[in-house]
Amino acid sequence: MSLHLVDLPIALRDLHLWAGQRGLSAPFDEGLALHHLLGESFGPRVLQPFRLMVAPRARKGTLYGYSRQPADELRQMACASMTPGLADVVRLDRLRSLPRPPDAWHPGQRLGFDLRVRPVVRLASALEGRTETGAPLSLRKGAETDAFLAAVLRGNATERETVYLDWLGERLAPAARLDPDTTCLASFRRSVVQRNGRRIEGPDATVHGTLTVTDAAAFADLLAGGIGRHRAYGYGMLLLRPPQRTRPC
Repeated sequence: MSLHLVDLPIALRDLHLWAGQRGLSAPFDEGLALHHLLGESFGPRVLQPFRLMVAPRARKGTLYGYSRQPADELRQMACASMTPGLADVVRLDRLRSLPRPPDAWHPGQRLGFDLRVRPVVRLASALEGRTETGAPLSLRKGAETDAFLAAVLRGNATERETVYLDWLGERLAPAARLDPDTTCLASFRRSVVQRNGRRIEGPDATVHGTLTVTDAAAFADLLAGGIGRHRAYGYGMLLLRPPQRTRPC
């Protein structure tokens, strides 16, 4: 079954108003709001992974996502249960898609990418030590932890970029191989998200770079499934670009 890259305009002001009416704005978590919006519009996990791209000072954004259904089918699915409030945010008349069939990929193919991820790991055992600032820290077994912080506590850290690119390379395998010479950490910040009524602070990173496909079928599955944690909330979508010739950052 072919995958489809979906392009959907989102009215940002109306998204905030809709989220406020649904009690999703205290504080506002964009990923959580979009998770609910897409689920109510198209059904659970129909348009996932996804990513909202917004230009500086723009009033509208473009949501890109992968779906097993093309635009016409998505539009029909949404129209059957669309409410006026949802229609203010989701511009179905401008919904578009392009197929991404499995035979589009082949071993040895080089592809550029733009990827937003939450590079976290689940701890197999408890960790104790000090943070980058020297503050004491104790983490329980099973905790979701910044991959760089876990490396620091284990005494294995070099640079944040190196840790994150190693983390990404492990998650691309065996579908693809990361090219470290043309890949870099384009941006990093720490952000707070809401999950199941809890506020979770963690890393929010964007990586720009190039990969080489090593297993075509596995790569198609990787696109459809996304990378890392929080894929249902705007993380983990591989936006493909032309391959880079130099480090893009």
